[in-house]
Amino acid sequence: MGRGAQGQTQSLTDQQLNQTNALNQQLLGQQQSVGNLLTPQFQSILNNPGFSAADKGAITGQSQGALASAFDSLQQSATNRAARTANSAGFSELTDDLARQKGVAEGNLAQQNQLNFTNTAFRRQMAALQGLSGLFGMDSNLLGRTLGIPAELLNVRAKSSRSGRALAGRWAECRDCSCRETIAENR
Repeated sequence: MGRGAQGQTQSLTDQQLNQTNALNQQLLGQQQSVGNLLTPQFQSILNNPGFSAADKGAITGQSQGALASAFDSLQQSATNRAARTANSAGFSELTDDLARQKGVAEGNLAQQNQLNFTNTAFRRQMAALQGLSGLFGMDSNLLGRTLGIPAELLNVRAKSSRSGRALAGRWAECRDCSCRETIAENR
């Protein structure tokens, strides 16, 4: 290779290197920009993963209202039947039974709502952790431990879905130590 060709090759190589470095700098700037935009949002979700008190109240009120409406309709139907037949025999037992069933259903619905609130908070927290780990290229388990989230809570969903123990996953979301001990015994 002649001196002219060697110089030209060196010049083209330098030019390509400069273009590659400029592109890398541009990509780094874009990545930092996206990171600066998303990091506070992920951290906000991580710090406040669940529904607000107002949202919880609205969800609970709406679901309890629908349940009350159904039982009120049954109560009204029983009242109408007693009035139509002019026979109140068994009416008081029926209203007692309806009240008992309504109480049980309201308790179950309240429990289901609380479980759904906890599950939603957990899913949002895990999504935020995965988002942060994606931004920084970190393992979500390591990031979770850094933020003080026990590794057992991070892995419970995967383990429960593999073993078919959905109930264990639900109990794991509770931060009560006795619940986690119960899960550990079931593994």
